Amino acid sequence: MERSVFVKLTGLSLVSLAARKAAAAVNAVTGRKKRWAIVIDQQKCAQAGGCTKCVEACHQGHNVPTMIGARHQVKWIWKEPFARTFPEQTTVYAPEQVRQAPVLVFCNHCDNPPCVRVCPTQATWKREDGVVTMDWHRCIGCRYCVAACPYGSRSFNWLDPRPHIPRVTTQFPARTKGVVEKCTGCEELLAKGRLPACVEACPEKAMVYGDLSDASSEVRRLLATRQSIRRKPELGTQPSVFYLL
Repeated sequence: MERSVFVKLTGLSLVSLAARKAAAAVNAVTGRKKRWAIVIDQQKCAQAGGCTKCVEACHQGHNVPTMIGARHQVKWIWKEPFARTFPEQTTVYAPEQVRQAPVLVFCNHCDNPPCVRVCPTQATWKREDGVVTMDWHRCIGCRYCVAACPYGSRSFNWLDPRPHIPRVTTQFPARTKGVVEKCTGCEELLAKGRLPACVEACPEKAMVYGDLSDASSEVRRLLATRQSIRRKPELGTQPSVFYLL
């Protein structure tokens, strides 16, 4: 790694640390901890047709490789058919537009993440604000977290991903062969007071990001006024990604 890139990435780590300390100070004063969540409006998302701007923004911003073949594929955010995402919600009587519309899926940043419990090296953990993140230097490639995640939200690098990155960005570190990766909730953007890349890139504003612990937040307003569902709620993982129908 070039010295300039190293210094830049080290700076990002220091910014993230400062943001965490600032958030902790605010929590100490207010007595309230943030709990980040995403609300996805399925109707607005469907209006965009085959739009993949959120996927492109996420993968470009985080050096996600483009692999050939399902076995080697690495994904942070992608689209799945509704019936595969919500099998328990799908019936032949459901509206056609609901059954046919693809669903955005990614890490659910669960309140009770099974991936965190099984990691032997603590390479993945849940932050105080609910974001489930990773330290790829600690990952030993055991793939326990891949097996534990009931949402298929983690990918394993069977090959060196770096030659397969279409356009490398120096703003975020690339990974290596033999480690697991996934959506990290754009913690590097949160540290700067920005929204996740997928939320910023959505042209239909179908994705709303906010604080679940704040009763006046937009995510709380939407959840109070619209019908919402979550993936596999019966497992008790308490996902922080909500879908409005």
